[in-house]
Amino acid sequence: MLTRKQHELLMFIHERLKESGIPPSFDEMKEALDLASKSGIHRLITALEERGFIRRLPNRARALEVLRLPDSIAPGLNAARKFSPSVIQGSLGQGSLGQGSLGRQIKPAPSRMPAAGNDDEVVATVSIPVMGRIAAGVPIDAIQHQTHSISVPPDMITGGAHYALEVKGDSMIEAGIFDGDTVIIRNADTAQPGEIIVALVDEEEATLKRFRRKGASIALEAANPAYETRIFGPDRVKVQGKLVGLIRRY
Repeated sequence: MLTRKQHELLMFIHERLKESGIPPSFDEMKEALDLASKSGIHRLITALEERGFIRRLPNRARALEVLRLPDSIAPGLNAARKFSPSVIQGSLGQGSLGQGSLGRQIKPAPSRMPAAGNDDEVVATVSIPVMGRIAAGVPIDAIQHQTHSISVPPDMITGGAHYALEVKGDSMIEAGIFDGDTVIIRNADTAQPGEIIVALVDEEEATLKRFRRKGASIALEAANPAYETRIFGPDRVKVQGKLVGLIRRY
């Protein structure tokens, strides 16, 4: 249960982040809540952090992230805000190389998978191109040419063009994305704050990170406290797609 002032501050920070992508300053928070000093804001932020509503990001000024809102304000929103990848476990069939390119339109492939519990029943799958590796850590070379294809269930494909990338690194482990996973990406050139994207930096480095805005700049945020958020001018980062699911092989 939040006090009235804690609730007011949480909603003020949330609305400011939603509008501009930048947390309000302590002076702005003090004025918005009509408090006499900034020490009161410090106490409110500490209380919100202890209750798991916000997080202070280390080594950065004015760095606050809203982790959840009160259920009375937005029931069900908190579960939606935390990325829970659509995971296929096990080994899926790999199709032949074929003619493909990054972001080609996906069409149902003739490959089949046995239905669970019935060796005679089969279900259609969709074949999508694997375009090499993507860094979940220090950026690596830009997305490569298609290396092979994989088959995925049709319900993992959300419409439009899709491709897959093999994850290398551990910077997104708190989002449930691990080294060796294969991520399914829907082709896109824009993103909303908080979405996990494939970002092309300076036309030569590709990385998988959470998309944020910091004023006119773009922030690529890791989901691992061992990695710092990297901030770039808007002309240096191009969105190449959005994460829609992943495949984990054992």
